[in-house]
Amino acid sequence: MASEESWKDKYLRELDEAEQREKQWLAERNVLERMLVRTSLASEGQTPELDNLLNRLRSDLRKQKFDIDAWKTLQDQIDKAITRLDEAEPKGPEADTQAVAPEEPTGSEHDIAEEGHRLRIARRVGQLLGLLLNQVSLEPEVESQARTLQQTLLSSNDWEVLREGLNQVAELVIEAVTRSQREFETFLKRLDERLETLRQHFSEQSDAYASRHDDTATLDREIRSELSKVSEDIQHSQDLQSLKQSVSQRLEFIGGALERFCTRDAEREEMLAQQLNAMQEKVAAMEAHSEQMQAQVRRERERAMTDLLTQLPNREAWQERLSFEYNRWQRYRHPLSVSVIDIDLFKKINDSFGHKAGDRVLQLVAREMKSRLRSTDFIARFGGEEFVLLLPETGLEAARDVVEQFREHVGKLPFHFGGKPVSITFSAGVSEFRDGDAEDTVFDRADRALYQAKDAGRNQVMVD
Repeated sequence: MASEESWKDKYLRELDEAEQREKQWLAERNVLERMLVRTSLASEGQTPELDNLLNRLRSDLRKQKFDIDAWKTLQDQIDKAITRLDEAEPKGPEADTQAVAPEEPTGSEHDIAEEGHRLRIARRVGQLLGLLLNQVSLEPEVESQARTLQQTLLSSNDWEVLREGLNQVAELVIEAVTRSQREFETFLKRLDERLETLRQHFSEQSDAYASRHDDTATLDREIRSELSKVSEDIQHSQDLQSLKQSVSQRLEFIGGALERFCTRDAEREEMLAQQLNAMQEKVAAMEAHSEQMQAQVRRERERAMTDLLTQLPNREAWQERLSFEYNRWQRYRHPLSVSVIDIDLFKKINDSFGHKAGDRVLQLVAREMKSRLRSTDFIARFGGEEFVLLLPETGLEAARDVVEQFREHVGKLPFHFGGKPVSITFSAGVSEFRDGDAEDTVFDRADRALYQAKDAGRNQVMVD
């Protein structure tokens, strides 16, 4: 019985691994969704029609609606919209809506500006594609094509080539999604096959035990019957010689029954030993595969909880850590503070020097802040240019001092773009957990303090 319970544990563990694999697939899909959202945002501002199509794409992502056929139709519509954009000549009132200055440039000036805008989009998509390839696994041939596509987006100046490359990005994302789904389905199929093999072994063992029970009962009946006949012969026999002959026959029959039982029992034992060896091999293979899957799930979970650009924990990781620290605070009531940090005038950096410069700012600020934290502190990228900070065992004033030191340090960092020094600053709000607070209450207070710092002129830290 204990052995059966052990095998049941094996079943449960394999089912748990299936759930973990599903979580991994969901995490990978989350990466792809973020890739689509960022790509669509980077491509906005071309035409109202294209903006509407991209908005539909983001709406499907928000609603978790994933109809591949509908997306292929949507992709065709986006392709046609981009083709019409390439063929369109800006003129009349439509040209006025696309101008970025009071007086719209004409002729070659407009073409140069439009070409530059397209190249920036292609470069940005190329960067996002690189981040995507570092987070998901593809077939070797598809990954090679994706790497080539990335280099094309990053280096080519031919808009026709770039336009075709942008079309391939959508196909690449669909391929990554379907591959992840296929891998998960294959895993489940292999798991079902192995569990079916174990089930067959269990069934055969159960039949063997039932057969042994039946044979034991038959042997018992036969022995009892023969012993009863011996007793009757002793009581009614008048001849010693005939009694000896009768008893000898009964004992010979009992011996034959015992021999038949032992023979069948030995056959059963041999069959069970073979099945046990086969099951041990199967279980060993399942355990080895389970360990591989566990390691892969851990790696994928770390990826799913990590921001692609800054390599800091992301918003999902923040929510998990916040819940942990909140529960610990409720139990021990030790000081716990939260800070919300936002880089000042970040959009201006992107507009003036490009998204690559903005990404570099986020990476450097994230690295500097992380390097100056204690091992017990926790910092995450909340979204855009916003970071969140958890400071356990730290009261309000001490937390303000920590963030103030961050602010002074970041303000002294030597940023240079286009050969020019650029000052990078941030504003921050700080709050502390108090009696009656929920998880998000303190964050909301810190966020309000942040906007007070922004309204007061930026580049400062305020407490709620």
